[in-house]
Amino acid sequence: MSRKRIRVITLGCSKNTVDTEHLLYQVRDACEIVPEGEEGKVDVLLINTCGFIGDAKEESIQAVLEAVESKKRGEAGSVLVMGCLSQRYMDSLPELIPEVDGWFGARDLAPVVRALGGNPDPSTMHRRVLTGGNRPYAFLKISEGCDRRCSYCAIPSIRGAHRSVPMEVLVDEARELVSKGIRELILIAQDTTFYGLDLYRRRSLATLLERLSGIDGIQWIRIHYSYPADFPEDVLDQMASNPKVCRYMDIPLQHISDSVLSAMHRGVDGEWTRSLIRRMRERVPGVVLRTTMIVGHPGEGRKEFSELLSFVEEARFERLGAFAYSEEEGTWGAANLRDSVAPATKQSRLKRLMEKQRGISFAFNSSRVGKEEKVLVDDFTDGILVCRSEFESPEVDGEILVKYDSAAFDGVDPYSLIGEFLRVRITAADEYDLTAEII
Repeated sequence: MSRKRIRVITLGCSKNTVDTEHLLYQVRDACEIVPEGEEGKVDVLLINTCGFIGDAKEESIQAVLEAVESKKRGEAGSVLVMGCLSQRYMDSLPELIPEVDGWFGARDLAPVVRALGGNPDPSTMHRRVLTGGNRPYAFLKISEGCDRRCSYCAIPSIRGAHRSVPMEVLVDEARELVSKGIRELILIAQDTTFYGLDLYRRRSLATLLERLSGIDGIQWIRIHYSYPADFPEDVLDQMASNPKVCRYMDIPLQHISDSVLSAMHRGVDGEWTRSLIRRMRERVPGVVLRTTMIVGHPGEGRKEFSELLSFVEEARFERLGAFAYSEEEGTWGAANLRDSVAPATKQSRLKRLMEKQRGISFAFNSSRVGKEEKVLVDDFTDGILVCRSEFESPEVDGEILVKYDSAAFDGVDPYSLIGEFLRVRITAADEYDLTAEII
């Protein structure tokens, strides 16, 4: 019996990417996996959707509609949809888009595996088929769901309560990733600081870092999506003393105004936030901080936004992203707060905030010119080695670009350098990327 040809289109965050890779391992014997960009007819076109905010939902709906059109043209035998969008709107989507052959949620991969002809094996649910080509990094999802109740966030209603992945399972998954050439692990979850509370009755992220750093072959471990309230500060000890733990922290703060933080249900105030940032910089010299801010949340007036601008100037975050508040159905904010900030005002504030951050980012990158850094080679394209240091996370931060010179590399095939660490000297910078030369 021939295997089904399947193509999976993954949308949204890196957590969805991990879900897709777990799924593909479960169906590897039953299906022939066709890469996303490869042309040709497939038996099943599967869309792993995002349903977090308006733009992501629109992108997911558009992808589903395009898949249905592919089916009508005979390019796909059937269309299946899984992930956050279908989990969130399972009651309405099947009626709205009846051409889809199967709708599946985001909380359990087993029904999707069975629909594709596979047999779910609970003992191997954390093994993966990597989808990122030969990139040397992988995301490691350490927990699912969230127990927080931030006013603007629908994730708890979509993904359910927080559930940590047992430490021994994560260590086993990490070892398998090393065997596939992975050199850097990026720990992700809706809130990485919550890790272990449900299983071990204490926050165990620092212990997990220690366990993972004992694996031969892993050189860098990076932390994403940490929550400021009740931050486990033993993580800072690991970051300061463990050479495998990158001096890099992704900690979405969302705002600094006491009144806005209270309306957001963040569980911290401005004083706590400022104190935490100071402690991070004192205890981990040279740490690079990435954060996210929301502008235009209900209750954010001129005074509150001015305080946010001043805080960003004061804190000098090396990396910062920002979003305009979007009212999402099913959230506490949508039910209890009036979306009082005009859309034009939100966009104006977003522009002002990002303009300020561009100057801060440029100043940070410029301060590195002339310095030597250790970098990991992610790719080779158009004569350029695309690299990162411990201070750049893939897919969200800038890159360090090194021109390949055959003589400088003793004629080594540049593609063989992907996944290798090099010593370089930074020669130029802009607000996003840096240029460097091999030492």
